Amino acid sequence: MALPPRLCLAALDCASASVRASAISCYSRRVGRSLSPARPRMKLRLSTAATPTATPGPDSGPVAVRMPPAPSSLWLADLRARVGKCIGFGCSTAQVAQASAVLRALATEWRGLMAGNEGFLTGGRRGLSDQKVVWGEMDSFGHVNNVTYYRYAESARVNWITNFAVHEDPANRDRWTELMTPRSTGLIMKSLKADFKFPMVYPDTISVYHKLRHPPDTGSERGGETPAPSSLVLDCIVISHQHRRVAARLEEDIVVYDYQAARKTAMPPFVRDMLAKTWTAQLRETARARERTWELVRAVERLERGTWDRKGAMEAWGSAAAA
Repeated sequence: MALPPRLCLAALDCASASVRASAISCYSRRVGRSLSPARPRMKLRLSTAATPTATPGPDSGPVAVRMPPAPSSLWLADLRARVGKCIGFGCSTAQVAQASAVLRALATEWRGLMAGNEGFLTGGRRGLSDQKVVWGEMDSFGHVNNVTYYRYAESARVNWITNFAVHEDPANRDRWTELMTPRSTGLIMKSLKADFKFPMVYPDTISVYHKLRHPPDTGSERGGETPAPSSLVLDCIVISHQHRRVAARLEEDIVVYDYQAARKTAMPPFVRDMLAKTWTAQLRETARARERTWELVRAVERLERGTWDRKGAMEAWGSAAAA
């Protein structure tokens, strides 16, 4: 027997506040009116589109990673809306538990999955996590000033590099630290570009992450040019927690520079080895996050087939229907 929507929401009381808020938000857009037509679903193509990706391993040749297809860029909002439609239609007690599990996963894993689907590593101290947007970062136009995003990226990039020194490669800690100084071999910014997605405002919280665009052995390939072993390109995302969206994307072209000789130089072996390991970790994180995302998609599809999408389904209107 299907529970009416209000009882479905009441059954979610045991869930966390963020899960309840997500369910109520999804339900409130639908209660009091007929269900809207279903939006196009994310198509599952795991069995046919998941292809192995090879990457140079740091010690033992290529590492093969089976890569699921990328989900839609709107997967998070899509899944929340679809769960809300199931709740609005009416769910059994077991289906309420299924919906609660999906919403809880979306509420707790969304950031790691959003970044991980693109290969960004979020664990440890790899970027700038849970940074509060302050009022003074806004300008006269009422949104965070564009220059501020470059500062976010700069702080996250320093954390990304110092993470290698402290956590990933402590044996070369002093050498990693020296990369951030102009004393000998260091890193210098060649170009920095930003693509702003929407105007972010106070109050908000952000997380900023970096990833390698290319394996370190290929450097920054551009239109058939010879790979440059003395440079690397980093992609950066600034994620808004309030909107659960990417607020800005940045591209950083960085050169390994010999400050004593005043010219670019080859990437030190310890840097190249660590970046090769990071590239492999990025591929594995991409595969993990995408597989988990499609797992949640399949869970929502099962919920839909058990509620509004089953044969002979009738919406549960509760006591109002009896009146």
